[in-house]
Amino acid sequence: MELHYNIIVKGKVQGVYYRANAQVKANELKLSGYVRNLHNGDVLIEAEGHPENLSRFIDWCYLGSPRSKVSEVISEEGDLRGFKTFEVKK
Repeated sequence: MELHYNIIVKGKVQGVYYRANAQVKANELKLSGYVRNLHNGDVLIEAEGHPENLSRFIDWCYLGSPRSKVSEVISEEGDLRGFKTFEVKK
């Protein structure tokens, strides 16, 4: 069974390689979806995969990249979209 999560990450998460590190972690956990910057300085992630791997990914989102400073992670379950890969979007 696969699940889909919409995740918003707040804090110092742009310009610190957060998206690239999120892609590496998502691929390690065999997740699909994407990560992109939002205009307000947050990062949006849509991720799909096995529930245990998604949980581990959300835990990672609080840590982020070595130079990030995450202040908040908001996640909610959504509808499956059938992503094939995990991409970094601009």
